[in-house]
Amino acid sequence: MRVLVSVASRHGGTWEIGECVAQVLTEHGYEVDLREPQDVVDATGYDALVLGSAVYVGHWLSAARELAERVEASRVPPVVWLFSSGLATQPAAAANSPHEISELVKHLGASGHRSFRGRLDRQVLTFAERATIAGARAREGDHRDFALIRAWAATVADSLALQPTT
Repeated sequence: MRVLVSVASRHGGTWEIGECVAQVLTEHGYEVDLREPQDVVDATGYDALVLGSAVYVGHWLSAARELAERVEASRVPPVVWLFSSGLATQPAAAANSPHEISELVKHLGASGHRSFRGRLDRQVLTFAERATIAGARAREGDHRDFALIRAWAATVADSLALQPTT
């Protein structure tokens, strides 16, 4: 089974989550391609898509949203999972709940969406990003829980085992 893991990340933290997901899927025996959304034309030829994005000011990055539109316009794989990573120290917090998720889940027929805590390093942020997070009172540091990410990826892998290949 071929799986496309595509991740939009501005400063690398969300990309590392995608690397972890891809590694777990590979360990479960899947053929996995890890790509940035802007490098993907569509999901033709894949049995599954795991699409993730960093969340900024309540939205996914445009590259991830645009890939979702391209996939919807061409061919949506039989299985789609979505994930987000934001500044929130609590996964259910508003900063980690992108506005477009319910529409993406519906349009892509996604099996689900998972929000993960993110990583915040003020030194790599632009002035505008620092101003935004100052208003949000975000805590600096790496709040990602890779054990939780691996467990979620294993759940995705288990769901793929139940699907016929195309």
